[in-house]
Amino acid sequence: MLAAWWHARAAADPGGITMALAAPLVVVVAFLADTGIKSVFREQRPCRTLHTVTLEACPPLGDWSFPSNHAAIAAAAAAALWAADRRLAAIAVPAALLMAFSRVWVGAHYPHDVVLGLAVGAVIGWLLTRAARRATPLVLRLGSTPLRPLVAAR
Repeated sequence: MLAAWWHARAAADPGGITMALAAPLVVVVAFLADTGIKSVFREQRPCRTLHTVTLEACPPLGDWSFPSNHAAIAAAAAAALWAADRRLAAIAVPAALLMAFSRVWVGAHYPHDVVLGLAVGAVIGWLLTRAARRATPLVLRLGSTPLRPLVAAR
């Protein structure tokens, strides 16, 4: 996200700067939404319900499995980076998919946990980045304030 912001500032791209500044907010909202869904379904993790050895220590009781926060955060970050900088998204999208796969591989989640996590993160990322595009005029106005170093071309 920092690289997307840096590249957008170097290119003097107000839309890219807006998207890069919105990316952390997108990730936080995706995490909160995913956590809310998790508290409704309250599905036990596979390391609690399946009697197998896992690569990762099993989280404590009450740390629910469905949907995967890791997958939601990774997908939201990838979606936000897709809107900010397609070159960085070419790295972020495969990394998000690898993150999701790794959560199943280590025994922390079922496959459906990460699929829904990816979907939650991607949908929230897409919706919020579309909404954030409308904030580009605000970012341009902030260029004449003390926030200029944050929002203006370098």
